Amino acid sequence: MVDWLTMTIQMAALGMAGWCLVSTFRDQPMVVPHLVGVAVLWLLVIGQAVVSVVAIAGGDRPDQTAMFVSYLATVVLLPPACAVWGFMERSKWGPAVIAFACLVLPVLMVRLEQLWNPVV
Repeated sequence: MVDWLTMTIQMAALGMAGWCLVSTFRDQPMVVPHLVGVAVLWLLVIGQAVVSVVAIAGGDRPDQTAMFVSYLATVVLLPPACAVWGFMERSKWGPAVIAFACLVLPVLMVRLEQLWNPVV
């Protein structure tokens, strides 16, 4: 895993969550710029996933590889799933769905780091 990319994903996710929460409190539905933000976040996550899979294929594996891969799959599927759900919800709760997912994403990234670099 790339530490600076993990930090970038966490900061981008928290920024997206803040932006979407503001939209929710203003009673605004999800709009195209929200989707663009989620798409950028998803590209960052895909980049981290590719780096991780290449490292695993190269022999650098975490102790709990199956658990790591399951968390990695969840992290990769979370942004598009929340984008689709948020876009289908045409009320103020569309951005709230994205905000919730963007608050969960940094927690999942911390867990991936913990699995990759366990504290002994």
